[in-house]
Amino acid sequence: MKLVTYLTKEGNDQLAFLYNGNLYNADAMHPELPSSMSMFLHYWDDFFPIAQQVNDAIKEGKLSNNSTVEFASAKVLAPILFPTSCRDGYAFRQHVAAARRNRGVPMIPEFDQYPIFYFTNHNSIQGPGEIKCMPDHFDKLDFELEAAIVVCKSGRNIKAADADNYIGGLMIMNDMSARTLQMEEMLLNLGPAKGKDFSTVIGPMLVTLDELEPYEVACKESHTGKSWNLKMTCKVNGVQVSEGSVSDMDWTFAEILERCSYGVNIHPGDVIGSGTCGTGCFLELNGTGKLNNPDYQVQWLKEGDIVEMEIENLGHLVNNIVKEVGQDDFSLLKLKKNIKNK
Repeated sequence: MKLVTYLTKEGNDQLAFLYNGNLYNADAMHPELPSSMSMFLHYWDDFFPIAQQVNDAIKEGKLSNNSTVEFASAKVLAPILFPTSCRDGYAFRQHVAAARRNRGVPMIPEFDQYPIFYFTNHNSIQGPGEIKCMPDHFDKLDFELEAAIVVCKSGRNIKAADADNYIGGLMIMNDMSARTLQMEEMLLNLGPAKGKDFSTVIGPMLVTLDELEPYEVACKESHTGKSWNLKMTCKVNGVQVSEGSVSDMDWTFAEILERCSYGVNIHPGDVIGSGTCGTGCFLELNGTGKLNNPDYQVQWLKEGDIVEMEIENLGHLVNNIVKEVGQDDFSLLKLKKNIKNK
């Protein structure tokens, strides 16, 4: 199933099935289905079989509805509007190795021992459309091309071998990054925080795992969990800058979930990103470019840029970069103290 949350003319968020370019409101298709993604996730085991039957009937032409909305003209929101939390992993060895090489440091052996993640601001989740940025965000503003999952049932101490059963589906994620803020605070061995928490983009749809079965491939050797051969790309102003595959993940989402749930309850609505794929951000691309050619012209996102991310069968996520209105002179970087340690 391809599930979308969009804004109705009445101003309500609405859960809908996406098929053949049209949105079919879930609650209009079946009286037992909810109108919101949050409710769907919290009662996943009850609603999912009904939703599968409805989705099949839509595809077979057995169900129709006069109130369908064209996906292309709808105000599409983030599939999960109010995640209960948002974690981001570090699953692509190619990206980690390249970024460390570009900084002149060796590959860290701990990467291959266990998956890691950080918490980002789940209240700054957004979908397609404008990304509002403050002046300091524009100091080395970056995208990060990722996939993400959403948890569809509660659990604790989940083993990797069982963890795929807790995944509701996959989405595109763009982990927006203000690199100067990020690097500044990480000098103190804490973070990332302010460099990340202004916007994390997911969408434009949630695609359930049954829909992705034809694309399943074996995960990396010595790893556990599902993997999918889904091409990933990012374009900036129409020019492709990144390319990878979800199957390039070294750590699987199942293994990341195992670590996330260790001694902790995970909840329906928790969003977990994969981390950046190889070539999946300007930070890596600029570093590689400079390493190979000192005259390489670095690139960062700027006001007016259009960022387009696409993952095969997960859709096409488009955002445009804008300035926060009326905040031209407000800078955290300018508020730094210059007090010498006596």
